Amino acid sequence: MPAQASDQALLDRALDSARAQFDQAQPQLEATVFGVDIAAYGKALALQAFTGGAWDGSVRVALTIRKEATGSCADFAAFVRMPPEDGVVPLVLCPQFFAPGADRLRALTILHEMVHAVAGRDECQAMAFAARIEMLASGHFTPVDAYWRANQCAQSRYALP
Repeated sequence: MPAQASDQALLDRALDSARAQFDQAQPQLEATVFGVDIAAYGKALALQAFTGGAWDGSVRVALTIRKEATGSCADFAAFVRMPPEDGVVPLVLCPQFFAPGADRLRALTILHEMVHAVAGRDECQAMAFAARIEMLASGHFTPVDAYWRANQCAQSRYALP
């Protein structure tokens, strides 16, 4: 089912916001942060082909809007299918992603999911990286305590700002 224009507009705003936060944070980042290749991440966020992440060869992210909350969309606002197939990592955006009033969470979701697209499956890595970008860009980050506990991230090698 094709995306509604309103969903596409929300996605475009979320991408723009995530890109703006990354652009603001980037001068303060090393070449690799929490195991995420910053150059590859920037290209993935721009929906350009990238190398240097967890995958062999050139990879690109393909966005897909799913209209029904079935399968993984029953539990998540978005997810990345891994590993890439034929050089493509699908980033699937579920109905919850488009819930009214969730603009800031949409941008955080994009920041988070792009880590998976570049670096792999580690939830703690993705959340710590996204929080770091938010913190560097704005001086604060979205509270993710329940998510952090649910994924036992306190025992991981990653930390929130």
